[in-house]
Amino acid sequence: MLLTATVLVPPSSPITFPSLGLTITWSERVFPNAAVPIISNIRWYGVLIALGFLLAVVYANRRCKQFGVTQEQILDMLLAAVPAAIVCARIYYCVFYWELFEDDPISCLYIWEGGIAIYGAILGAVAAVLLYCRFSKVPLGPMVDIGALGLLIGQSVGRWGNFMNREAFGAETTSFFRMGLIDYSGKLAYYHPTFLYESLWNLLGFLLLHFYSKKRKYDGEIFTLYVAWYGFGRGLIEGLRTDSLMLFSTGIRVSQLVGFVSCLTALAVWCYVRLYRRPTGDNRFVHQM
Repeated sequence: MLLTATVLVPPSSPITFPSLGLTITWSERVFPNAAVPIISNIRWYGVLIALGFLLAVVYANRRCKQFGVTQEQILDMLLAAVPAAIVCARIYYCVFYWELFEDDPISCLYIWEGGIAIYGAILGAVAAVLLYCRFSKVPLGPMVDIGALGLLIGQSVGRWGNFMNREAFGAETTSFFRMGLIDYSGKLAYYHPTFLYESLWNLLGFLLLHFYSKKRKYDGEIFTLYVAWYGFGRGLIEGLRTDSLMLFSTGIRVSQLVGFVSCLTALAVWCYVRLYRRPTGDNRFVHQM
């Protein structure tokens, strides 16, 4: 497993958008000068992840009746999905970045030092939802549909944590929407703000699926379209990043491969259901309550 070259940027480095005439500077910590150590150690990444999660929960609770599930079922599902997502996000990261942990495997447990992967979180959350629905006798389709919309909210907001940390950006570029960063050597260079691309892509996907969900033809359709939408966008954006995990010596980026394969698989499922089963929307669980 190989990683592409990564540019290291100081956490206090200003971010410039020359085409927009913007220069932004802030600390990686929310309250860097707070008298209480616990408060001074609060970081933007964690705050934004928490904010994304909160907004997703509020959204799901407001729309759950339109999917045929209750607020209690949403909260019970989250109690299973959130811990699974965190654990699997860390496992995924450690497995594919094992060279960072092989000399000290116990450091895999040090999640507070950073290192989680969104695909691991998605896989863990989906697996937990599957188990929850199976044992609680809750319909799976509506639950993953509303969960997918919540994921897009959380992912869109959470990517701003990378923005705050000056990480997960792309290769150098001279394009209009370029972002300037100063590295540890003092060199100013301009890069693709790929974390911002992904945040905007997820926001657009949420808006489109939010309005389409009111006319969905079958339970599970929104989740299928989410997998296709996110996979395609991640596949494209991953090609611009400089910190990608490479699949051994093949030159293939793992997240790009997963993104495109999941997109094609989801589109194949969606086309099959829409063309051969021809759902009308009348059999959705919300109409059976």
